[in-house]
Amino acid sequence: MTRPQAFAIWLTGLPASGKSTIAAALRPQLEQLKLSVEVLESDAVRRILTPTATYSLAERDLFYRALALMGARLVAHGVTVIFDATASKCAYRDFARSLIPRFIEVAVECPLGLAMQRDYKGTYQRGQRGESSTVPGLQDPYETPLHPEVRIDTTQLSATDAARMVLQVVKEQFSEDSTH
Repeated sequence: MTRPQAFAIWLTGLPASGKSTIAAALRPQLEQLKLSVEVLESDAVRRILTPTATYSLAERDLFYRALALMGARLVAHGVTVIFDATASKCAYRDFARSLIPRFIEVAVECPLGLAMQRDYKGTYQRGQRGESSTVPGLQDPYETPLHPEVRIDTTQLSATDAARMVLQVVKEQFSEDSTH
């Protein structure tokens, strides 16, 4: 039996839009397809790559390039990757897509007000107090994906339903694999 080819899924959206919750629901569904899956969660990776993060534009550019390269290497070695990262610029996600041909972009959509209510990490509060000047959606623009393979409205779908939606797209896009 041949192993299904690996691919990458990038969950992008405002901070606190629901990316991590969807990633947590999606991972076991992919693992049921006998895929080896790694979640690259931006906060966890950032603590290693930039332990004293400034979130400057130059640092973000470098961080997202490194994150994309990390994901591409994992995919090349047969590991399916879920990127759980805001990636506020289209260029960040496009760079990852250029490295990973089997790539699905998922726009996790959530109104800013609701994301601010959900923000248990305090990202938006720090931005409002002036402790951070680069919060995507607040001080820095968040570039909404132009042509994602999936759009998820987190005001309408549960994380489990969102994960099922992504899984359906995976099956449609990669039907030549034994992922169905």
